[in-house]
Amino acid sequence: MNSEPDSDPCERLFVALALPEPVREELASLAGPVPGVFWTRKDQLHVTLRFLGDVPAGQAERIDEKLAQIRVEPFLLPVEGLGVFPPKGPPRVLWAGVGTGHPRLYQLRQRLDDALLSAGLDLDVRSFQPHVTLARCSERASEFVSAWLRSHRGLSAPPFRVEAFDLCSSVLRPSGAEHSLKRRYRLDPPGP
Repeated sequence: MNSEPDSDPCERLFVALALPEPVREELASLAGPVPGVFWTRKDQLHVTLRFLGDVPAGQAERIDEKLAQIRVEPFLLPVEGLGVFPPKGPPRVLWAGVGTGHPRLYQLRQRLDDALLSAGLDLDVRSFQPHVTLARCSERASEFVSAWLRSHRGLSAPPFRVEAFDLCSSVLRPSGAEHSLKRRYRLDPPGP
């Protein structure tokens, strides 16, 4: 057994779009007393572009270099629609959607995946369903979530301009995950 300390510590990382304060306010206002539903704190609301998992420090540096090279034009993103994951069976996650998104959102996701693959990451191939996680649900939430969804089905928060994406770290705590910004990458049109 090797007793040397780990020479390349890992950090739990993900790439996300930050939400402006008016959008976070609107989404946080949906939180209410629903049995078995554990609401995401307002300051933690975001759109996840890609969850990376535990990444060794050396690989995180390569990821940072690759992400800094991504070029996509800024775009507007709506916040509309509510749903649950999984779509069938007991709900585990309550989410707000981004409508049909924007073509540049999917372009950003593709360039992000290309950059991460070139940095040596293995990526899952599940389809991209952009959303904001509003809450996590326990088994006892099932009977209450349907009523909550019906009463909030008209959700439409203000659209927001996406001008950057973020590399964030996530630390799991008993009270839930705590996210912190590691680096923000500005969106710029591709060069000539």
